[in-house]
Amino acid sequence: MTDQAGTNPMAVTDWDESRFDPLDGPATIPAQLRETVRLCGERLFLAGEDGRRLTFVEAEGAARRMARAFIASGLTAGDRVAIWAPNSIEWIIATLGVQLAGGILVPLNTRFKGEEAAFILEKSRATFLCTVGSFLGNDYAAMIRAARGGSGDDRPVNGLPHLREIILFDADPLNAFLAWAESTTEAELDQRIAEIGPGTICDILFTSGTTGNPKGAMFSHQQALGTVRSYNFVNRLEAGERMVIVNPFFHSFGYRAGWVSCMIAGLTAYPVAELKADALCALIERERISVLPGPPALFQTLVDQPSTHDISSLRIGITGSANLPVALMQACKDQLGLELILTSYGLTENTAMGTSCRFGDDAETLATRVGKPFPGWEIRLVSPENAPVGVEEPGEICFRGFSVMQGYFEDPAATAEAVDAEGWLHTGDVGIIDERGYLRVVDRLKDIIIVGGFNVYPAEVENILVNAPGVAEVSVVGMPDHRMGEVAAAFVVPTPGTTLDPVELTRWSREHMANFKVPRRFVSLAELPKTPLGKVRRVELKAAAKALVETD
Repeated sequence: MTDQAGTNPMAVTDWDESRFDPLDGPATIPAQLRETVRLCGERLFLAGEDGRRLTFVEAEGAARRMARAFIASGLTAGDRVAIWAPNSIEWIIATLGVQLAGGILVPLNTRFKGEEAAFILEKSRATFLCTVGSFLGNDYAAMIRAARGGSGDDRPVNGLPHLREIILFDADPLNAFLAWAESTTEAELDQRIAEIGPGTICDILFTSGTTGNPKGAMFSHQQALGTVRSYNFVNRLEAGERMVIVNPFFHSFGYRAGWVSCMIAGLTAYPVAELKADALCALIERERISVLPGPPALFQTLVDQPSTHDISSLRIGITGSANLPVALMQACKDQLGLELILTSYGLTENTAMGTSCRFGDDAETLATRVGKPFPGWEIRLVSPENAPVGVEEPGEICFRGFSVMQGYFEDPAATAEAVDAEGWLHTGDVGIIDERGYLRVVDRLKDIIIVGGFNVYPAEVENILVNAPGVAEVSVVGMPDHRMGEVAAAFVVPTPGTTLDPVELTRWSREHMANFKVPRRFVSLAELPKTPLGKVRRVELKAAAKALVETD
């Protein structure tokens, strides 16, 4: 496909992986933006749901103005700026503005409750919070203030002393903030940009661990760009494609593999704040969308709810985060008309990437494997003793290369536990590599539950649920789900003298955690199955959860 002008200045003519270098290109985000503007300046970059449209030149100008406003408001190099908002053009411009000014992005999940978001703001010591007045009935600023003691005389939130300002993306307050840009010259901004190097941290993506405490994985400008170039190369994305981005920007699938991918390759990005199947199909028809990334749940929704709209422009589907059933794979080709759909696997600590299938792979491979490593890094499987295992033998999946995080923010102990002395990132997932070098993920050492593409950590949910009225003990496991891939199921031992009320516990859970974390089933047990040493037998609970689905 060519761009809107009929030519493709960024066309890839050689798809030979052995000749591809993902680090061959601009080494900082400001330099990459400048290079894409040079090549695709007047072509459409961003198309918002509100009708706003920006070319690459216009987007760069808007980002520079945002950066100057941040500098005038006191942002210094290395300051963390959180964004808690749905997908929008403003989200993209704010991020680029932060990174042009030498700041560090900290995305927040739009489904978080106030306490969950406040914890990350506190942990990262964010100096600015960008948000919206309301989304899906949530007033995020009010939620933060409620979680941290209200507002103060000299700060927006009493309990967050590092937070200097809350910036609303709504038109009037955003314009008031942007007016500060006049206090900073273009030369001052250029000096700030000149101080950014390949190793400068550009973002911190928070992820939870088995302890339930979120940790911030740090990434530099160069590695963020290099991994996306690998992603674009494997998925054969070129200037002129049109990508609709339903994946939320707070997740790397919507952020890096979404609009950053578009910025690097010269694609047009269409941010969508909320998935509504019919509206999505109407957008695909109207704008002739050609690329659709998303978890299997997104494609399952489109298959289950056939549209009357013409979506024949779709050419490429990109999925990951959960298994892709063979039947869904075939339906994506037969019903949705996709020429290419690739499955992949990754995790936040590896820049949210890892492996991917390749163009030309057969349906069985696509449905049963998650591919080979992206160009530029290594993979190996190891035994519990950290010794490499052979072909077709199970082992813990490990990655090494420029894609591995710089470390967890201010947590060297956790970093040393995740990345060994030889630079191998230990994922905690178990896989098998076949004779072709293709990976199959067979288990999760960390018991992560992937709900429609979102990671749910049982320990984190358990730590919240144990505070619910009437809960003495609880264990959370994954349960198969047709649309979402899997959902959480909670096995609860009630406190003496009480009876489990699933409806009331669901209501309580929705008030205290993001909706995707809320267990879809609550099962009462007299006691949890445990080993002689007191460890919960999760295998038994997983089998019980699966049996619940089979008997429904």
